[in-house]
Amino acid sequence: MTVAFKDHFSQVSEHYAEHRPRYPSALFDWLAAQCAEHELAWDCATGNGQAATELGRVFQRVIATDASAAQIAQAVAHPRVFYQVTSAATSDIDTGSVDLISVAQALHWFDLPRFYAEARRVLKPEGRIAIWSYGLHSLSHRALDACIDRFYRDRLGAYWPAERRHVETGYRDLAFPFTAIHAPTFVMQMRWTLDQLLGYLRSWSASGRYQAATGIDPVSELEPELRALWGDAAAPRSITWPLLLRFGRR
Repeated sequence: MTVAFKDHFSQVSEHYAEHRPRYPSALFDWLAAQCAEHELAWDCATGNGQAATELGRVFQRVIATDASAAQIAQAVAHPRVFYQVTSAATSDIDTGSVDLISVAQALHWFDLPRFYAEARRVLKPEGRIAIWSYGLHSLSHRALDACIDRFYRDRLGAYWPAERRHVETGYRDLAFPFTAIHAPTFVMQMRWTLDQLLGYLRSWSASGRYQAATGIDPVSELEPELRALWGDAAAPRSITWPLLLRFGRR
C-alpha cells in the first residue's frame, strides 16, 4: 500500500532552513571512512540540504531528494550536490550506483517497505546506509529545560504527528533490514542566543500546525517566560542534542 506524502514542514520551511542545528563534521568524516568508494551518496529526505552539503565535502557527487518542493526551494547550493523533488521510494538513481544512503531526521515519515526496496536497488553490493535522529535538546539549565519540556509535551503535545514517537525512541522500534555496524556516539552542539533558539522552536512541525489551527504563534506565548529565565538575551548558551545513529551495510 502506498502511503501519501505527509508534508509537515512546508509551512515552516524558512524557519527550518535558517534555524536548524548543524550536524557535526565528525559524523560525515566517519561515514566516509566506512565506505570503500566515494563516488555517489544519496541524501534522502534532504530538507534544506543540511546533511547533503556536508556529504558533498567527502563524496564526489551527492543526489539530494525531498518530496517537499518548498524545502528544496530553501536548499543550500553546493557544486557537488544535485537536488531533486521526489519521494523516498521513487528515485531516478541508477541501480547499484550508490556508496552511501543517508536519512537524517526523516525515516519516520517513510513508507518503509518501499523505501527499503529502493535502497537495496540503488546501493552497491557493499554500500552503506545511515539513518539518524535527534530528540529534545538540553541547555544544561534546569529551569530552561523544564520550561521547554512543558512547551514540547503540554502546549504542543496534541499537534505532534503520531510518527514523532519514533524520533523519541531513536528508531529502535522501526525495521532496519541491513547488517548492522556499530557506530560511535555523536552529539550536535550549538551556541545560540535566545532569538536563535526561538527561531528553532518555530521550525518545529508542531509549532506550524498549532499556528495553522489556532492563528496564534505558540512560541510568542512562550517567549516571555524564556526571556525571564535566560538573562541577557544576546548572550549565547550551549545547547546539545544527542544523535541516535543506526548504520549498516547491504
